[in-house]
Amino acid sequence: MKNLLIAFALLLSCCSVAVAETSTDQRPNILWITIEDWSPDLSCYGTKGIHTPHVDALAAQGVRYQTAFTTSPVCSTSRSAMMTGFHQNYIGAHQHRTSDKKPLPHGIRPIPHLLQDAGYFTALMSYKIDVNFLPDTREGLFMGNDWNERKEGQPFFARITFPETHRKWDRDPERPIDIKDVELPPYYADTEFCRRDWANGLEQMQLVDRKVGELLKRLEDEGLADNTIVFFIGDHGRCHIRGKQFLYDGGIRIPMIMRWPDKVEAGQVSEDLAMSIDICATVLEAAGVEAPVALHGESLLGEEIKNRKYVFAARDKMDNAHDSMRAIRSKDFKLILNLMPERPWLQFSRYKEQCYPMLAEMGAMHLRGELTPAQAAFFAPRKPEVELFDLKKDPHEVNNLADDPAYADTKNELLAELNNWRENVIHDQGVSDEFRGLGKFPESLRGDLSVDQWVLANRDQLDPEFLKHGWPTWFPTRSQSQWEEAVETWKPYVFRGPDENVQRPEVAHQPKKKKKAKKAKKKKKFGAT
Repeated sequence: MKNLLIAFALLLSCCSVAVAETSTDQRPNILWITIEDWSPDLSCYGTKGIHTPHVDALAAQGVRYQTAFTTSPVCSTSRSAMMTGFHQNYIGAHQHRTSDKKPLPHGIRPIPHLLQDAGYFTALMSYKIDVNFLPDTREGLFMGNDWNERKEGQPFFARITFPETHRKWDRDPERPIDIKDVELPPYYADTEFCRRDWANGLEQMQLVDRKVGELLKRLEDEGLADNTIVFFIGDHGRCHIRGKQFLYDGGIRIPMIMRWPDKVEAGQVSEDLAMSIDICATVLEAAGVEAPVALHGESLLGEEIKNRKYVFAARDKMDNAHDSMRAIRSKDFKLILNLMPERPWLQFSRYKEQCYPMLAEMGAMHLRGELTPAQAAFFAPRKPEVELFDLKKDPHEVNNLADDPAYADTKNELLAELNNWRENVIHDQGVSDEFRGLGKFPESLRGDLSVDQWVLANRDQLDPEFLKHGWPTWFPTRSQSQWEEAVETWKPYVFRGPDENVQRPEVAHQPKKKKKAKKAKKKKKFGAT
């Protein structure tokens, strides 16, 4: 009898394990697709000229979020937030290109680690990680490189980035875009040069759309589509001036799509205020995982975001361009608090001067007095402390109402909510005197050099100063003739034909660095550009 009871107990135990394993196997796979540096400039969002049928189809099969936002307008900070589900300032990951990375605070763990502990196979299917905390390697964050490495029946969490929408951009020989078919926001100069640069970006997105289509077809071919949640998102806004690195909608509004067959009704268009970190909460809920620390984001599967009144974003250091801004946005209004109003929006940034042809065109036009007031405002030598926009009347955020008495109550309400978020949610550290660097680089030092020439000439002896105080904020960063020379340098590349191979020019002076063999090898392995 005793032996029979033991055998029966063992049988029950085996049955329980089998049931548990069967239950675990039924959990959804998760595929998180990210594109770089891209606003909702897709045909399913109504952008003119572009054709993105694969992303459009994904949206038609699920829900497209019309007003979705990232927490920061640059890659490493926004990705730090998306890897954890917390605003980057709260976890100390808010300075782009952090040199002294530290482990996550407060008992917070990366989302892939939580899912791995819950039995998921985690994979990073592209080379880019770019987070401002430790661990910061693929080996430290993910288990493998592809979902096909998992055990049989094991659910997977896979992230993949298509980096091609990050500058530089390739033309699309299959479907070139005529500049007459595009529409520029009013804060960009409407010239053939600017239209061609804009259209080139749209063509690159068309190329990426086909890669997205191939990935989704692979899900179908392997019989995985029906039990896989697919997220499609941009890491932050578009790589044009007044986009990436800034808190206008061009910098923080992103495309966001979710598809989950039979669980999420197809064909939805949501007007709810959604955030990139909501995906983290959604993933954990779908996988049945509870985070050790409550996330800042909310699950897209619940009702919480329907009642959300505000979203928040922050910008801090970008490479060695020091600045600090905070933003709050409702469905109707946006308020930006510039913590360093003494600095121009377009202070020297080697990245922007090397990557943005439109900056050269508009920089030259500004010094010739050819920009409209809406276009010229961004070329001012300093910023207002507060910017307030009525988004219903002014969706492009060009009319600052911060000093309009009719909007005083709205301004005060938004400032109070923003300050509450800064103090009680992200524990904002603000700006130190060292970071601000007032008076560290007097204009008399510059001479006739462009700022990038001066920085290059003085880099060896001033590198520690640049790290502490940022690059000099002399403005404009180039003379009219220097900007005009940059435009001429850009033209063969910007106006190249769809089948032409023209090397992107060196417009900003910068030291030559040897490429790290390890990084180059990773890019080749994962097909990155």
